Amino acid sequence: MSYASLITSELRLIRPIDQLETDHLDRAHHWVRSGRDLCRIRPPATPPMHLVSYFPVIDRGHILLGDHISSGLWLPPGGHVAQGEHPRDTVVRECLEELRMQARFVHPAPVFVTISETVGATPHEDVCLWYTLQGCASRLPDYDLREYRAMHWFRFNDAPFDDTDPNLERFVGKLSGLPTLA
Repeated sequence: MSYASLITSELRLIRPIDQLETDHLDRAHHWVRSGRDLCRIRPPATPPMHLVSYFPVIDRGHILLGDHISSGLWLPPGGHVAQGEHPRDTVVRECLEELRMQARFVHPAPVFVTISETVGATPHEDVCLWYTLQGCASRLPDYDLREYRAMHWFRFNDAPFDDTDPNLERFVGKLSGLPTLA
């Protein structure tokens, strides 16, 4: 199976909840079919559009967000997908690096897709596949202090939506409709 086919198969598992996610999903499919490089070759922005795996950690109506040093935003953990790497393997690798914990998938497939322009000196677009992980809201993981200033559990409705990824509120809304989280 080609790498583009692998990414396409992950995208096909996503059921969009609104028109914006439908647009992002269609755009992601078109981008994968274009034959362009899908993974970052050189940081921060080569190619100018590349794959990222987000892995929001959740527990009983709470979501774990980190005060991300380079972006200045409260973000779910995540990382760039390495060339040839399955995006779920990115989650496993980055979860160990950023949170020093094993990834426990709530859903085996991505539940959300977004395309967003990043903030910073070299703007670029991240195509983000969002995978949900199970955490424990009564304790913080041993997070990477080089990546995050702080980490905090937020109730879904109390997340800092004005100071985070612009798609987080829609993601949290989508979580409430997923059957395994009811």
